Amino acid sequence: MSLSEWSDRLFEHNVPASASCSRHRPPAVALHAALKQYWGYDSFRPLQKEAMLHAMQRRDSLVVLPTGGGKSLCYQVPAVCLDGMAVVISPLISLMKDQVDALQACGIPAAFVNSTLSPGQRRQVAQQVRSGQLKLLFIAPERIVQETTVRFLQRANVSFIAIDEAHCISHWGHDFRPEYRQLGTLRAAFPGVAFHAFTATATERVRQDICDQMKLTDPAVLVGSVDRPNLTYRVRRRHDTFRQVEGVLERHRGESGIIYCISRSSVDDLSGVLNDRGYRARPYHAGLDSDTRRRHQEAFVRDEVDIIVATVAFGMGIDKSNVRFVIHAEMPRSIEAWQQESGRAGRDGLEAECCLFFSERDVRTWEFLIEQSEAASHREASLQALAAMEAVCIGRQCRHVSIRRHFGEQPDKDNCGACDVCLQETDTVPDSQETACRILSGVFRQGQNFGAAHTVLVLRGSRSRKVFAHGHERLSTWGILKDEPEHVVRGWIDQLVSEGCLERVGEYGTLRITPAGWQVLRGQRGITLMRPRPERHRAPAGLNREGGDPELFERLRRLRRRLARERGVPPYVIFGDVTLKELALEQPDSQDRMLAIHGIGRKKMEQYGSLFLEAIRTWQAVPNPAEDHQS
Repeated sequence: MSLSEWSDRLFEHNVPASASCSRHRPPAVALHAALKQYWGYDSFRPLQKEAMLHAMQRRDSLVVLPTGGGKSLCYQVPAVCLDGMAVVISPLISLMKDQVDALQACGIPAAFVNSTLSPGQRRQVAQQVRSGQLKLLFIAPERIVQETTVRFLQRANVSFIAIDEAHCISHWGHDFRPEYRQLGTLRAAFPGVAFHAFTATATERVRQDICDQMKLTDPAVLVGSVDRPNLTYRVRRRHDTFRQVEGVLERHRGESGIIYCISRSSVDDLSGVLNDRGYRARPYHAGLDSDTRRRHQEAFVRDEVDIIVATVAFGMGIDKSNVRFVIHAEMPRSIEAWQQESGRAGRDGLEAECCLFFSERDVRTWEFLIEQSEAASHREASLQALAAMEAVCIGRQCRHVSIRRHFGEQPDKDNCGACDVCLQETDTVPDSQETACRILSGVFRQGQNFGAAHTVLVLRGSRSRKVFAHGHERLSTWGILKDEPEHVVRGWIDQLVSEGCLERVGEYGTLRITPAGWQVLRGQRGITLMRPRPERHRAPAGLNREGGDPELFERLRRLRRRLARERGVPPYVIFGDVTLKELALEQPDSQDRMLAIHGIGRKKMEQYGSLFLEAIRTWQAVPNPAEDHQS
């Protein structure tokens, strides 16, 4: 078949012409042209170009980019530029569908195979594969290792195989899935095909395990920074769950967010309270039947509800780009989990808020779950990861720095300007030294035989049965901090632990005074304690705080929601919030000017351009009453 005939065939089947033309121009040029033509992007994000070039060169690779770093494009763009069809191994049905919807909206032929398809639909996809119509095929790990699937794909023209969420391969990854371990057998089945693994979260140990399990050959390993500067992290001790959560929600009225809890009962309770208070929320956990989970997830993805309250069963593979906040109402089990789950906010690059509310009860809950559910060989590593997460919570180090150092990065600055520590959302306690001595004295007079919870009761002058049972109401330190809230005193104990003046020992976390603590008591060492500032209900963060008319943005968002509902796709498949924001700012008046907007490629211009241009013209034609009054 001649090149012209091949190009004609591709055109007839709606296959991007660049797939047949890339061999005649440098790979970097072909990649950039496809990026602009189909996705409407003018430039690559960090490490995207390098990752795509390795795919073009058919060299195995492992790519670690943070959530929102554009991992999907790293295999989607080269798939368009190479002859043949890329096979993408994806762990979740929802992720497959969302990615296929988004690709088809850009004019790229893609399909998925999973249990949701009818026999007729599966036969249709098989025919598309045989005839060379597809550029990307998404498939579950359980299905691709089946002998019949392997034999079928061996007869197809597979350009490369990509493994999404590749940390699931590793025993040391936080979302380990046994079926992923079988993927290493594909190497022998596809000896001439390059393999590319993609993940958002992987320590050096996990990265090595992925390479070993997948039998990657001399892989290029690209590791981007885990830092997400558009995320603002806040960590608070939990003392009134609903009030603290509502404080965040009030800053994000009408915006999308995820709230994580450890247990199903916590999810149900918090979701119920939120709905009673007028918030549009839905629960999500493994105790709900699959149909309910699907409906709740789709309602969230399609902007029909604002909030999902979920266990960690929710979130992996969710492509929703406009999540403006993630709240951990209880502490996550590891820094990896925290980084991954909070990273679901702000995938569009706009500002987002990540709040974590914790208590020692969360630590005990996770310890119990680890003991009950994990093999002994992995239990110690899980407990160490839990201890590292707790240390971050009670510590006073920049949150961004803590995450980066955990993943082996060397931060280039100590003040991120985007976390509670660096934003100085605490006040220095004027009499820090005296307060610290009172707490340390309380620990000493209790014989260093009690934990933080009991110590707080004594210091605040509690008349509880336990305090009186031990005669601690007779101690000179009883009630010495009676005017301070419980969570504030508990926070000071955390700070003394973090500063090395106190340590927790034994199964029950008994407080003991360290040598550094004795130095504080003797006046040989200074100490500074911090008090959290009162929570303020700031104005909603909003998406247009850096330009663009808010009213026009809302009008365009309503148009997007209507189009998405008519087409049965999530709103971000039409246009992302970044695109709407730029439209509201630039207010283009022609198709050429609209094509210059971030995220608008030719296919979307053809489908939606006239509708959005008309919406902008209509809005411009309506006089602004405020301007008329001023004139």
